[in-house]
Amino acid sequence: MESVISWLVESIGAMGYPGIFILMAMESSVIPIPSELIMPPAGYLAQAGQMNMLIAILCGIFGSLFGAYVNYFAAHYLGRPLLLKYGRYVWITEEKFMKVETFFLKHGEISTFIGRLLPVVRHLISLPAGLAGMNHLKFSLYTLLGAGIWVTILTWIGYFIGRNQALIMRYSHQALYGALVFSAVLIVVYVKLQPKREKQGKA
Repeated sequence: MESVISWLVESIGAMGYPGIFILMAMESSVIPIPSELIMPPAGYLAQAGQMNMLIAILCGIFGSLFGAYVNYFAAHYLGRPLLLKYGRYVWITEEKFMKVETFFLKHGEISTFIGRLLPVVRHLISLPAGLAGMNHLKFSLYTLLGAGIWVTILTWIGYFIGRNQALIMRYSHQALYGALVFSAVLIVVYVKLQPKREKQGKA
């Protein structure tokens, strides 16, 4: 792990801000590059005076948005026809597909936001958004918000800790646990408020 982090610090330092953008775009798509190994080195380089903290964070956030849109458009233009055509072979009927699509159209905002904070999910959450044809403004807003929180936390971890890979992973895991707790609380609040919103919408 130490050699990986050292390599990433050197690579990001050599590639600069475009390197952060590209790596985070890859992380946000289906390529499994952990953001925990990208943004902390950028934070370390900012602390060392080799990068601007704000620009590094913005490159990470917009790289995440770009990667998310790669998944979005792939699912939107390729996924739906393929699922409807071949889904029955893996027990995905058109009726089930329509239910999932309806659910995401109804709860897409909270799903997209929380998905950006969770490992594995953040790589995949753009796929149902693309399949459902989620509104671009909402998709961009909630992707930027969720990615912004996570990218900023990881960058500050690298800024304060530096190259110490053990501490980086330790605090990254603590940040992940915090994100899980926050997401769970947010889901509970959302579920409790949802009936009230539906009643207000019908009124």
